[in-house]
This record gives sequence, C-alpha cells and structure tokens, in this order.
Amino acid sequence: MRKLIYIILIAIGIGSCSNNGEKADAYGNFEATETIISAEATGKLLSFNIENGQQLKKQELIGQVDTVILSLKLKRLVAAKGEIAANTNDILAQINVLKEQKNVMNIEKNRIENLIADSAATGKQYDDIKGKIRVIDYQIESVKVKNSTVLSKLNQVNAQIEEVEELIWKCKIYNPIKGTVLQKYAETYELVMPGKALYKIADMSQMELKVYIDGAQLPNIKIGQKAKVFIDKNEDTNTELIGTVSWISPTAEFTPKIIQTKEERVKLVYALKLLVKNDGNLKIGMPGEVIFNE
Repeated sequence: MRKLIYIILIAIGIGSCSNNGEKADAYGNFEATETIISAEATGKLLSFNIENGQQLKKQELIGQVDTVILSLKLKRLVAAKGEIAANTNDILAQINVLKEQKNVMNIEKNRIENLIADSAATGKQYDDIKGKIRVIDYQIESVKVKNSTVLSKLNQVNAQIEEVEELIWKCKIYNPIKGTVLQKYAETYELVMPGKALYKIADMSQMELKVYIDGAQLPNIKIGQKAKVFIDKNEDTNTELIGTVSWISPTAEFTPKIIQTKEERVKLVYALKLLVKNDGNLKIGMPGEVIFNE
C-alpha cells in the first residue's frame, strides 16, 4: 500500500512539472517559411560565402558568378553603339547641308519671282528653281529614312546592352530575405545556371506553431488571441512561451494521419497557427503544446 501511494505521488509530481498540471488544448509542430534561393545566371561560381546555420541580412552580397564572357560581349556592343552613333552624326550633317542648300534656293526662287514681276526672268527659270527645291526635299526625306533605320539599329544595340548589364548584375548573388541558412546546395567553383538551387533560408526570428482544434473549441478562439505555448526543456519540465493566434482554417478537415490513435484520426478538426517569438530554442519540426487563455 505504501508503495502504491509513493508511485501516485511521483506521478503527481511529474505532472506538476509539465504545464503546471494543466492539460494542453492542442498539440502541433513548429514551422517557418522556407525559401529556396536559385541562381539567375550561367557560369562558374567564383565565390559563395555562406555556411549552414549562418544568419544572413537582407540584400547581403554572398556570392559571385563569373562574368568574363558577358563583359566581353558588353564591350563589343558598346563599340558597335559608338560606330552606329557616328553614322547618325554623319546623316544629321547631311540633312543640315541639304537644308542649307534649300534655304539658298528659296532665296533664288524669291528673286526670280520678283524678276518675273518685272518681266526680267522667264517662266522656265522659275520652274527650274522649283524643281531643284523639290529634288532637295526628296533628298532630305531619303536621308531621314536612312537615319530612322540607323536609329532603329541604335535602339536595338541599346536594348542588348541593357540586357547584358542586367545579366552581369544577376551574376552578383544577393540574399533576398533576412534569415538563417538551413541548407547549402552549391560550392565555390561549381558551374551554375538559372534555376539551380543554391541554398535554403528561413526567417526563424518568429516561428509558427501549427495545431488542430475540434469544433467545440473553435467558438472560443479568435485571431489575435494570446495563448500559452510549451516546449520540452528536458525530460521532466517544459519551457513556457507566449503565442498569438494568426490564422484559423475556414474549413474543417480530418486529423492528420500522424496522430497515433484511430479515434483522433477520424475526427473533424480545424487547423490554426500561432506566431511565437523565437528565443533561440525553437527549431523547425519541434513539437509544441498550447493552452488557450480564458
């Protein structure tokens, strides 16, 4: 009898160390949004300065892909642009010469008109000067068409230069989000190409605990509600944290198959998530318990 009492007291003691004797309202596992960062350029990975578990800042430069081929292409395009620009200047100079010639002929045309009024010039002279002016107009239009073609080529080269500059920019690997490196997939000097996974990262400063509740609990739980969250500290005790309900599923579902008993698996439940500030102890996949505040 004394032995039985002793066992009961031990059980009560263990229970009091876990959640202060309170039974958890829900159980689940911690999650974080995991993002796989991929290469955006093709070439040899000249540098890649990250390690698993490393904390990265947003927009931190962490790697560089070889840009030799792209740099050579950019030089060729810049040289081609210079040549086309020179042709454009020549064409504009031709147009200016033709316009000046037209101005001179218009002056001559006005003089002939005055002479005709005084019967000092013939109609043929007047027709000839008008014909010469029309020829110059045709020449100006022809040169303008030629200039449009050259300008079109110049725009094409400018677009190609912008494209290559963008590709060179993408050879620099900037970390897009603040977080912790979960897995590194590439090493320095490996050949990479667009879409190749480089590393996986997640912001673990605030974790999500995903749990399931039944329909009876649902009316008492609201978005923004605080709750006690417990994680294992050791075999006998838990660490208490504070969580905030951030999402409640609008539809019911069957309890996931990872729940051990058949009784629990066949119940309809609602998934919900709680945001929990990570004090450094929370890890992805870690189990947690929740007691909702009254």
